[in-house]
Amino acid sequence: MSELVFIQGDLKSEPFTTSDVVAEYTGNSYRSIQRTIEKHLHRLEKFGQVRFQITPVKYARGTNEKKVYQLNEPQATLLITFLKNTDIVADFKTELVRQFYIMRAELMKRRIYREQLKPIRREMTDVIQEVDESKWAYKKYTDLSYKVSLGKNASQIRKDRGADKKAKAIDYLTSEEISMVSKSQNQISVLLELGMDYEQVKMMLLNRQLVGNIA
Repeated sequence: MSELVFIQGDLKSEPFTTSDVVAEYTGNSYRSIQRTIEKHLHRLEKFGQVRFQITPVKYARGTNEKKVYQLNEPQATLLITFLKNTDIVADFKTELVRQFYIMRAELMKRRIYREQLKPIRREMTDVIQEVDESKWAYKKYTDLSYKVSLGKNASQIRKDRGADKKAKAIDYLTSEEISMVSKSQNQISVLLELGMDYEQVKMMLLNRQLVGNIA
């Protein structure tokens, strides 16, 4: 089954599914699911505010708009109890529970990796202060670690993931991406301590010409 559960935001975000997902994978029309949500909205909101987005819908005669609700795990679970308990609904609920569990585990892993990154970042900052007094030194090396790991700098990551311009790009990365950035920042610290300047460090990392075990 396709992706049913999403995270939209930083480490404080809550996993959610959407009314469109529920409709598609339970064999209901989105209008039917929308009416069910609106009928039981007061019950669903006992588990938090039911958020929604207005999205365009293209028809043969033009474009219209519809509400797409975002439901957290207890809201989605409750919503399904209001549907007929067919095999397709039971299969969907089983997969939905599994994916919510996986997403919660992923969020926890992100938080753990984020904490593990802090001493690595502090070490990189300390080394940068010793070897580079330029105004934008820290940003320059941080962007390099993102570029080497993910192919984009911090500003590009924020833009791609809908983050505020002042947000920390690291808080919008997956656990695997955070691990990659941690490795790059550790490598930067080692290469700077070996006496390399920015251009040399950049060349070494971008060309993957890492000498010895500096991972």
